[in-house]
Amino acid sequence: MLKSYVAFDVETTGLNPEQNEIIEIGALKVRDGKVQERFMEFIRPTESIQPAITELTGITNQMVEQARRRQEVIPEFLDFCEDDILVGHNVVFDYSFMKMSALSEGMAFDKNGIDTLKIAQKVHKDMKSKSLGALCEYYHIENNAAHRAYHDALATAKLYQTLAHFFEETDPKLFQPAALNYKQKPVMHATEKQIGLLRKLMQNNGIKITWNPETITRSEASKLIDQILNGAKS
Repeated sequence: MLKSYVAFDVETTGLNPEQNEIIEIGALKVRDGKVQERFMEFIRPTESIQPAITELTGITNQMVEQARRRQEVIPEFLDFCEDDILVGHNVVFDYSFMKMSALSEGMAFDKNGIDTLKIAQKVHKDMKSKSLGALCEYYHIENNAAHRAYHDALATAKLYQTLAHFFEETDPKLFQPAALNYKQKPVMHATEKQIGLLRKLMQNNGIKITWNPETITRSEASKLIDQILNGAKS
């Protein structure tokens, strides 16, 4: 069992690390099996948090309105991580958001990690759900604030230690840290159809948004179109 590592979790505005943003980071630094430091921070996103995300996480727009921006928080979190192994539940999800955020700030974030979800999928094949909540319930690990970053990170650290206690001796390879990989998808330029629709919607709704048809990406155009259509419906 690792005696020193960083367990972490992020809450986000959606599921796509190239379109959505981190709104909360929670992490704990373990040294010699004990929590030495904690990292808990909201991040103020560039767009509003949707009601579905608030319902899932409990994080409201009011909670993040005084928070610092990504540019300030991400470098501090990278310093916090030092050269540690990362531990997470479905860790590649959290890592992908952190990787994209770091890249956006011109910083590297190349890490090795241990995924408690992958371990659970191997050692608990018969369990219907391998979610963090289901595993915490199975092992009687208390998590009174599920879907809040720090509490999920703490629960993940406890889950990792529990799984290692029961299964590492019989399957040590399963608990070996592995390189975390996330490759940024190639940027696709907006289609002519998207650009035409965007211009038409802006004209019809009297909306003025600064954008460049030469550089706008497919995802950016799609997001703008959705925002205009949703605004027109409300």
